[in-house]
Amino acid sequence: MGEKVVAGGFDLSDRHRYRRKLHECLEGLERLLAEKRFDRPKNMMGLEIELNLAGADGLPRMVNAQVLERIASPDFQTELGMFNLEVNVLPHRLDGRVFDQLSEELSAGLHYAHRQAAEIDAGVVMIGILPTISRADLALANLSAVDRYSLLNEQILMMRGEDFRLDIDGVERLTWSTGSIVPEAACTSVQLHLQVTPARFSDVWNAAQAVTAVQIAVGANSPFLFGHELWRESRPPLFTQATDTRPPELQAQGVRPRTWFGERWVDSVYELFAENVRFFPSLLPICDEEEPLRVLAEGGVPSLQELVLHNGTVYRWNRPVYGVADGVPHLRVENRVLPAGPTVADVVANAAFYYGLVRTLADEPRPVWTRMSFAEAEANFDAACRYGIDARIRWPRKGRGGGLVSVPAVRLVLDELLPMAAAGLDAWGIEPADRDHYLGIIEERCRRRVNGATWQVETYHRALAGGLERDAALAATTRRYSELMHKGDPVHTWPVGLEEQEVDATRAVRR
Repeated sequence: MGEKVVAGGFDLSDRHRYRRKLHECLEGLERLLAEKRFDRPKNMMGLEIELNLAGADGLPRMVNAQVLERIASPDFQTELGMFNLEVNVLPHRLDGRVFDQLSEELSAGLHYAHRQAAEIDAGVVMIGILPTISRADLALANLSAVDRYSLLNEQILMMRGEDFRLDIDGVERLTWSTGSIVPEAACTSVQLHLQVTPARFSDVWNAAQAVTAVQIAVGANSPFLFGHELWRESRPPLFTQATDTRPPELQAQGVRPRTWFGERWVDSVYELFAENVRFFPSLLPICDEEEPLRVLAEGGVPSLQELVLHNGTVYRWNRPVYGVADGVPHLRVENRVLPAGPTVADVVANAAFYYGLVRTLADEPRPVWTRMSFAEAEANFDAACRYGIDARIRWPRKGRGGGLVSVPAVRLVLDELLPMAAAGLDAWGIEPADRDHYLGIIEERCRRRVNGATWQVETYHRALAGGLERDAALAATTRRYSELMHKGDPVHTWPVGLEEQEVDATRAVRR
């Protein structure tokens, strides 16, 4: 990829050939679906977490290459910004004590990475947006030194034709113009994968779309950017605007953004891939040598590389994924809604809630997506991002009367969705001890109305009231967050506010 860019980028023939290959891949996918070539159900899940690197002062550290060199593990990879890492967990079967197992593996991996980062005066912080990130930190010079990131930045900017405009109106309003996609790196998330059969795909994807709002409401953890208090979960508007290839004129025409919620419930996975091809120009028109239709004609399984690459540049909150393992194709729903953190226990609890709830909703004889419009689901998502655990959600009324009712998100979770999640985990074969422990974390967050975003905001405002200025209060909040994150107790148990010695130390530094 890098050699091609150095050699002169893409020309018209590259884009023409890529479009042809995309349509061949799409036809190949359609044939694989018709011939029922996909893997049988295996109840497999996977997890990825994007991480921040920060120093003892709470400020971001641009050292991911050096940290990765010290970690020396394929489980950890680079991410867009030099202050980012990503950890990947090997696929697990959804049964038994899988969540305790995930917790142990993640804790061990993150502790190891943190120790390695400490050797160069950095540390791992698992948080949606690092509160201390500044405009200067999100400069092009801090893009990770990986060819695909440089190429992606170049192509998105070329397609847009002008600077990106950030405008997020929350508790405070933030506006800023930037000439690169690096602000996207401020967003660190958790991605939850679930392998599904083609027949099951649409039910799982629709269910996942329906629950994005409650995922955000209970899991919000990104209330700050550039010293501004914005939405309780500010990643979605930031990510949407930082990857927007549309100048204002195309936005006014209703052209779809590359980061989007979608626009309708679906009946098959094919519809989502076909939408991607139909609506979105290629960003990286790089063609593989494979001829997918020839591979199919010879009885093989094509990798559909062009389709996979293109799909990776359309940023749905629930993304369809095609893959091949051991010569057999499979499908996954990749849930990209949640922010990273606050702790491993919180991340695993969010995962348990999601997998259990999606299982029950996908099994319902009268599914939730037949009782509410797609536009309502998107409006719920927007409300949850703005207001977090204080959001109100419109949800189908119980009983035969139908219709939607507006209900506090915490009430909906406690009264209706947690029992559904528990039933779903039972259906997966999760041990009751795992089920009760991790769903209990979600329950306590709702009862106490506490998540990562509320803790950050309340601690920050107490620091301001204690006499710290804005930047100092954000840095002190970040340091305290990092300390509690590494202790590992769920966020609903964290004491709000700073330790007295933290306030004194911050004042001493300023003097």
